[in-house]
Amino acid sequence: RLRSRGLGDVYKRQMAERQSVWARSMPVKEQLTVIRRLLPYAKPFKWFFVTTILMSGLISLVNIYLPKVLQLFIDRYLRTGHATIAIMWYFAGLYFFGMIVRATMQFFQNYTSTMGAEYMLENVRRQMFKKLHRMGMRYFDQVPGGSILSRLTNDTMSFSNFWALFNTLFTAFFAVISSFLAMYFTDSEIALWLLVFMPFLAVSVWYYQRYSSRVYRRMRERLSELNTKLSEAITGISVIQQFRQERRINDEFDTTNNAYFKTRQAMIRTNSLLLSPIINLFYALGTVMILGFFGVRGLNGYVAAGVVYAFITYLDNFYNPMTQMMDNLSDFQDGVVAGSRVLRVMDAPTIAPAQHADPAAKITRGKIEFKHVTFAYDGVNPVLKDVSFVAEPGQTVALVGQTGSGKTSTINVLMRFYEFQSGEVLIDDRDIREYPAKELRQKLGLVLQEPFMFYGDIKSNIRMFDDTISDEQVEAAAKFVTADEFIDELPQNYDSRVIERGASYSSGQRQLISFARTIVTDPKILILDEATANVDTETEEMIQTGLSRIQQNRTTIAIAHRLSTIQNADLILVLNQGQIVERGTNDDLLAQQGYYYDMIQLQNSAHAK
Repeated sequence: RLRSRGLGDVYKRQMAERQSVWARSMPVKEQLTVIRRLLPYAKPFKWFFVTTILMSGLISLVNIYLPKVLQLFIDRYLRTGHATIAIMWYFAGLYFFGMIVRATMQFFQNYTSTMGAEYMLENVRRQMFKKLHRMGMRYFDQVPGGSILSRLTNDTMSFSNFWALFNTLFTAFFAVISSFLAMYFTDSEIALWLLVFMPFLAVSVWYYQRYSSRVYRRMRERLSELNTKLSEAITGISVIQQFRQERRINDEFDTTNNAYFKTRQAMIRTNSLLLSPIINLFYALGTVMILGFFGVRGLNGYVAAGVVYAFITYLDNFYNPMTQMMDNLSDFQDGVVAGSRVLRVMDAPTIAPAQHADPAAKITRGKIEFKHVTFAYDGVNPVLKDVSFVAEPGQTVALVGQTGSGKTSTINVLMRFYEFQSGEVLIDDRDIREYPAKELRQKLGLVLQEPFMFYGDIKSNIRMFDDTISDEQVEAAAKFVTADEFIDELPQNYDSRVIERGASYSSGQRQLISFARTIVTDPKILILDEATANVDTETEEMIQTGLSRIQQNRTTIAIAHRLSTIQNADLILVLNQGQIVERGTNDDLLAQQGYYYDMIQLQNSAHAK
């Protein structure tokens, strides 16, 4: 979620810039750069592609051999009447052997090409998934989840078709060279005349890649928007139905879907005009030219039928791979555009805040100190301004204030979700940047306002799939936070099933499991982000009973929604617009009759009503 108006403005500017990018075609230089950047992902599987290239070259040689066999049979034996059953079976055997060899090579060519593409797809997805989990929270503030999902699934899937073009490209390259040489040595004059069509073919390819890249870029972005709308509609279905927003959501989806449909239409029109029909036209013109030349010669002399057959076959071998290449050119353009979108994720600099870790650094006491900390989500508009406070080991420090005052931002800085711009954050009198990330995650336990549960069972959700945590530790943690009271009543106890997001459990039960999940790692510092805000009064009393125990010998930073829950805190910090405006104990702040006093009076009056 965006924490400042400044970050929202940045996002709007980025969206406007992206809109302008969608409208332009991708230059050839940029496409080549994308291809060059993608090649390292295929490097671990290079032998698949080397085998594909080798098979393409060998297949082109067989394609020269097969027509030559029939040409010799026609001109030397059929025309002269010397063909016998033995000779016929001999040439049939040669031709059949060539066909078997070619089919075998085509199998290995297709297999190695496809498997190489699949291995690369798996490699890219794995690296992209790892990169996403190294991203800082700011990246997810700026990029919709549906867009990220589209890049991880749809865009990477295009790589399979993208690399299929290289298979066709090498096949076409060897076929064109070998077929032209075969035609040249059969009849050099006609072969050279056929080159007259090549400039027109080159112009067609150039125009297609220039125009189609713009179409595919727009289509990919529309697909990303479509996935974003789908993700939002599915995730928020209960709110949509509750507030009767079905018509609005349907209208928005129709608009987005129609925009995507129109880009698909433009892609189909482009491919229908500029791909195989162009090649088929040049093939037809080449056939007419060959028959014309041989026809004129036939009027003045003799033309061997085998030569005509071989020449037409070589011409077919010349253009047929080019037809396949042009058909796959659409997949190539799609893959280049998709690759550029994936590379934007891989190049994103918004990684998690860097640690200059000392491996020996350990959190032992749990003292926390903020010294003149200033922090802005967008790096421009501060949401924390010169914040300073100290939480001594074992103390409970509560953060209170209105929405947007900087409470959660303080937690985000302490958890190292975001990098602060100035000041110091110290734990045990040591810069927080000097601790290994693993040490911070083990010693800082965070309980959020909205607990997230994974598909599985209660036991795995408490231990967070860490097999080093025993069942006894899981049960002890649940008992410690009084979660065992409802877990023991379930039919399968700790093995009870948890569906997506824990929808089968109440918010209070999910929060108790979240508490047990945090406590089972025995953190030295406990961070509570309005942990009881969504819990009913009865469940809150159960949680408070557990909290009073787990806070012993632990430093606790608590964001308080209900001020009654933090009246016993050792230190209460009142924040307003990113600054600490009041600090002290509950009695001290009430005596001052300032911000905190007004908040208490407001809550009491609301409860009285």
